Amino acid sequence: MTTNYQDTFITVSPDCGLAAANRTPKPGSVAAQQLERLLAAPYTLTSDDLLFAVHAARHEAPEAEHAALRAEFESKPRACLRASPLVKTHGWGLHHDCQGRVAAVAIEDPDYAVLLADPALKIRAGMRSKR
Repeated sequence: MTTNYQDTFITVSPDCGLAAANRTPKPGSVAAQQLERLLAAPYTLTSDDLLFAVHAARHEAPEAEHAALRAEFESKPRACLRASPLVKTHGWGLHHDCQGRVAAVAIEDPDYAVLLADPALKIRAGMRSKR
C-alpha cells in the first residue's frame, strides 16, 4: 500500500495554531529528519521514499540491509504524510507534484497561498493533533 499522493497539497492541520513554520524541530526527531530531507532536495522524494528514509535512519540500518528493510516496512500499513508532525504541529504544508514527489512549504511563504488557491490541486488538510 502506498502513501504517495499526486497533484495534492496537504495543508497545515486546522489545530496547529502557528502563523509561521517552525524551522528547527527537535534534532533527530521525525519532523527534523523529514524537514531536513525535504528542504535539501525538494521534489526529489515521494512520500513512500521519505517515510522509508527516515525509518531507515532512525533504525541506523546499513545500506546493504535497505532492500530487506524496505520490503518489511512496506508490508505493514502506515500513516501518510497527513499525519506528519510537520503539518500537525510545525506549520509546514506538503506539496506533491504530478509525479508524487514532495516539497515542504512554510505556512507564511507566499507559495503556500498560491498552492492553496490552485484549482488543479487536490487540497487535503493535515490530521488534527487533538480530537
